[in-house]
Amino acid sequence: MTLSGLTVAVIALVLLLVVLAAGWAFQTANRLDRLNVRVDLARQALDAALARRAVVARAIAAGMVAGYDDDLIAAGQDLAAAADQAEHAPPSGREQAENRVSSLLARTDTQSRPQGLVVELADAETRIMMARRFYNDAVRDTRNLAERRLVRWLHLGGTAEPPQFFEIIERVTPGSNP
Repeated sequence: MTLSGLTVAVIALVLLLVVLAAGWAFQTANRLDRLNVRVDLARQALDAALARRAVVARAIAAGMVAGYDDDLIAAGQDLAAAADQAEHAPPSGREQAENRVSSLLARTDTQSRPQGLVVELADAETRIMMARRFYNDAVRDTRNLAERRLVRWLHLGGTAEPPQFFEIIERVTPGSNP
């Protein structure tokens, strides 16, 4: 059996298309994997920034509890409890717990804080803001690629749930109530 030139050309073209499609799928799967790693690293940075703010919040609460005013002591205990709850909250309740910490911090008297704690809190809040933005950017990029029709059809992202955005109030002013 002999193959004509046209048959060989068609087979070569089909093989070329299969190789190109497999290359695209491989490259897309690798890109999705790198994006998922980026999301994981950004989440770790966000968790570290939130943990740092919780430490600062507990230091502020300790200063409040050391006072003689019963309302101030109660507010300090609430702040310390909220910081502990936020650190140990499950992922589904973390946003709400962190918003509560922000709200309680906004209600504290900033004039009576030591200057070191004011600077630490401002730095911690700035780091949270940046970490949250980096994390949400990584989530957006990952979701955009994972939600493409061919990526879903070929299951290039596996069976994992797409990452979720992390939305908290970045800076709470004393007059606002989240």
